[in-house]
Amino acid sequence: MAIVHILIVLGAIILGARLGSIAIGLAGGMGVLLLGLTGVPIEFDAIPFDVIGIIMTVIAAISAMQRAGGLDYLVNLAERVLRRNPKHITYLAPVVTYLMTLFAGTGHTAFSTLPVIVEVAKESGVRPSRPLSVAVVASQLAICASPISAAVVFMAATVEPLGVGYLNLLLVVIPATFLAIFPTAWLASHMGKELKDDPVYQERLAQGVIEPPKGQREYTATKEAKRSVLIFLIAILAVMIYATLISDQLGLISDPTLPRNEAIMTVMLTAATAIVVFCKIPANEILTTQVFRSGMSASICVLGVAWLGTSLINNYLDPIKNFSSDLLGSYPWMLAVVLFFASALLYSQAATAKALIPAALAIGVSPLTAVASFPAVCALFILPTYPTLLAAVEMDDTGSTRIGKAVFNHPFIIPGTVCIAIAVALGFLFGSVLV
Repeated sequence: MAIVHILIVLGAIILGARLGSIAIGLAGGMGVLLLGLTGVPIEFDAIPFDVIGIIMTVIAAISAMQRAGGLDYLVNLAERVLRRNPKHITYLAPVVTYLMTLFAGTGHTAFSTLPVIVEVAKESGVRPSRPLSVAVVASQLAICASPISAAVVFMAATVEPLGVGYLNLLLVVIPATFLAIFPTAWLASHMGKELKDDPVYQERLAQGVIEPPKGQREYTATKEAKRSVLIFLIAILAVMIYATLISDQLGLISDPTLPRNEAIMTVMLTAATAIVVFCKIPANEILTTQVFRSGMSASICVLGVAWLGTSLINNYLDPIKNFSSDLLGSYPWMLAVVLFFASALLYSQAATAKALIPAALAIGVSPLTAVASFPAVCALFILPTYPTLLAAVEMDDTGSTRIGKAVFNHPFIIPGTVCIAIAVALGFLFGSVLV
């Protein structure tokens, strides 16, 4: 039956990926139903409600900030940075998307910067696929470094009883993921033909389907936009300070009445309330923002896919332990390989961590290996179905960012794989000192 169950999981994920968007979560729920009907025990505890709750509340706060104009303000700041150094856009674009995701805790903020990256690349004659490929990967990788992302919060809660505190985790993953961007950007800057030599670009240029660069857009930030960003920034700092104070390592607040996960959710909801009140925005219009729609879709995807993957793993945990313990004991870096391919199927950094990290620790994987391998849960670029990846393809009217007929031959897979490999290697390096 194990083969049947694996085929059910793969079939549900492939169906969801082909249907796109929220369907991967819906198909995940269907897969859970089929697993249950074929003998797999389905447990309520397998649903990652803590992860989903964090995603929903962070998205609510960011959506309020977007409605207040805060995201436009941040994008304008990013655009000014990119236009100031257009020839270096392949290096600067991923830094921008990384920092925005690090700040917001969700990669959906990258949507707003992708058109700017395409514009600046075309203006400077740079092949847009080069900065776009690294920028999309960087926005995914930063999820594993954001202090308020569901993936980081879950990982911190999992490894903290093993002696790795919240701050220790961030001190390893932030420099490891950030520094991995630069050699990856160098590699991407040498990939593909120069834009002027690309036959697809020349064909589109002759057909007149490429829009000319529009130049710097006029923008004046409102007081409400700046205020919303300030409120969100204060909320992030509050979360980080509180999480540090209640950590086992410091122990300044023992037995807190408000645990870390609950603190993040309540602080984010409070931040959203403050933005509504102090920025005077209609609360009902938060529901219409692009970030809210994408974020709620992501919540359903995490629910369905994580429930599906966790149910399968829990049912076969003992055989997995027997098979993996010797292998991972001899080759600990293999955990990163497993996480890498699993994340492409589970479609979420948090869902992948939730499904596999506890199982890995249960079979004896060291906390150092788990922390160093953590960035490998960001391989959401393998299948070209992730929203930011598809958005990059659609927004690049030069045709340089295109998906090949073989599906996997797209411009994101090599930079993404290299970036994660470097981040994992740096994770082992920094972790050996800090963990």
